[in-house]
Amino acid sequence: MNKTALIAGASGLVGQHLLPLLLASDRYSKVIAVGRRALPQVHPKLEQRVVDFDHLEEQRLKLIADDVYCCLGTTIRQAGSKEAFYAVDYLYVVKLAALTAGNFAAQLMVVSAMGADADSRFYYNRVKGEMEDAVRQTPFRAIHIFRPSLLLGNRAEKRLGEQVGAVMLQLVKPLLLGPLRKYRAVSAEAVARAMLGAAGQDGGGTRVYLSDEIAAGIRSDG
Repeated sequence: MNKTALIAGASGLVGQHLLPLLLASDRYSKVIAVGRRALPQVHPKLEQRVVDFDHLEEQRLKLIADDVYCCLGTTIRQAGSKEAFYAVDYLYVVKLAALTAGNFAAQLMVVSAMGADADSRFYYNRVKGEMEDAVRQTPFRAIHIFRPSLLLGNRAEKRLGEQVGAVMLQLVKPLLLGPLRKYRAVSAEAVARAMLGAAGQDGGGTRVYLSDEIAAGIRSDG
């Protein structure tokens, strides 16, 4: 297929698995990586766009693609403040979605989080929920929202709380059956593969995927 993919957050935990999948996919003849800094990867399909997310609207012509993959995300601790976290996990994501949809992109695949809820009393979950509500309003033909539980994988920054949580979830994994499967930890690689699989369905409407669906894999018709 002669399609173009755009990925934001390619250096992150999910994005670092997703980028090589996009480059290897026969679905895409071009992959645009959008970020604050250039990536070390070199590939005939890869075009890099170094952008300022605070002024992304000024770089709209760099954001033309068929399928948009958004893997942007941080934590309050990593960002340094609630305001900085909100900028990355809400403002940048919503702005990217609005601009690419305005450029007639067909599909959005976006990483959110389990517990995302605009009415949540927890700030992290509330911001994720507000982001989901906002991107649902954009005129993509299809919107795929991925809500993994705890993400497993090698992070550049070690997070003690997540490391402890991962161990605990692995210990109780045999007990997480039936409707509790959605609470199982899931690998970042599985999320990346699920995002590509969802895009290959070439469907319409909005779908939300939880950890159990992500881990099971999403069949692509493309």
